[in-house]
Amino acid sequence: MEKEYLDNILELIEKQDSQALSAILEDMHPADIAELCDELDVDDARFVYRLLDNETAADVLVEMDEDSRRELLDELPSEIIASKFIDNMDTDDAVDIIQELDEDKQEEVLSHIGDIEQASDIVDLMQYDEDTAGGLMGTEMVVVNENMSMPECLQEMRKQAEDLDDIHNVYVVDNDGRLKGVFPLKKMITNPSVSKVKYVMDEDLISTRVDTPIDDVVQLIEKYNLVAVPVVDSIGRLQGQITVDDVIDELREQQEHDYQMASGITGDVEADDSVFRQTWARIPWLLIGMLGGILNSMLLGNFENTFTKCTELLLFIPLIGGTGGNVGTQSSAIVVQGLANGSLTTSNIWRQVFKESAVALINAIVLSLLVLGYNMFKFGWASPVTYAVPVSMFALILIGTLWGTLLPLIFEKIHIDPAIATGPFVQITNDLLGMVIYMLVVSTMG
Repeated sequence: MEKEYLDNILELIEKQDSQALSAILEDMHPADIAELCDELDVDDARFVYRLLDNETAADVLVEMDEDSRRELLDELPSEIIASKFIDNMDTDDAVDIIQELDEDKQEEVLSHIGDIEQASDIVDLMQYDEDTAGGLMGTEMVVVNENMSMPECLQEMRKQAEDLDDIHNVYVVDNDGRLKGVFPLKKMITNPSVSKVKYVMDEDLISTRVDTPIDDVVQLIEKYNLVAVPVVDSIGRLQGQITVDDVIDELREQQEHDYQMASGITGDVEADDSVFRQTWARIPWLLIGMLGGILNSMLLGNFENTFTKCTELLLFIPLIGGTGGNVGTQSSAIVVQGLANGSLTTSNIWRQVFKESAVALINAIVLSLLVLGYNMFKFGWASPVTYAVPVSMFALILIGTLWGTLLPLIFEKIHIDPAIATGPFVQITNDLLGMVIYMLVVSTMG
């Protein structure tokens, strides 16, 4: 947000000029108001919220930064949170907001929700694991019975649509609430005389279970280009739906998480987080990296006499370490990406391993020959460094690539986030691996 614009708003807040500020807020999108509130302190943000109608205030709260939102909610009484925000939210957003509160305040907010049915839906959704389809879905949707006539169906759709902001699909269920299909609106126009909904509904629809992991839901919507996907329980009863905007938010959070993991940052941190929180998120991998460096120095210390006889060997230690980390990171990144988007499965894992091995062989030949040519020109045929470095690089590229390929697969198998493998872990281990290979080759050829 531009500084002049923000300064103008701050001036209006300072003057308590509600009329002028309300005029500005009316023309702003909820996401822009949320960005504004993120820039304000809690008292100023509360002043802005008092000028918003309940529906806009709820939309703004959903769009706010998580830390700013939590800070604001901590200052508001439970009845205000319930009446001004939760009562005007979709259930999936309401669940996310309520789960950010402590347990005592959660109960207080739930007790102040005016719509008992909405409160019941929220409580039901809170029972699901947040990393599953049940934890992501909302219950706002249009549902009709398969035995309804066209006039009855149209009347029911109009009735339900009054309480919804958007209608993505019209779902058809049987008398027991089991999902049977989706009602195509086009057929209502082209076949208005059909007696019952079940004769025109589309039974070929894609759904997901409440216990499906969110990662699989994201892949499902992405694969089939869905706007919304219905969620059913173990016996096929319709429970809710997940819309593409929910998936986009989840996908963004996953990308941020994976990027931070690959950068050696544990936990989700933001630029405006406290110094302590950011330090705590970074220091574990820094300590592991320091430990790897100490092990490297101990390893190299055992070959002090070798380096004394041929000091040129010292010049290539950074090359060996850097190459090992690079090839490992490249191969692990490809595998992690394949696991994330579903293109890599148990049926084609070994094909990927073979492909990475073939790529590694070509890279190893090219890079080793280039280093060999340089060493021949620089040190001549007789120097041990001429052959030790390219041989070490050849072996390291092959082994390091295989390690970088298998590591995320191992992590996935033991239920550890494979994104770790694209970060400092593979770099540290391949650095040690490179030094071991280098020293073994130097000892053998020396």
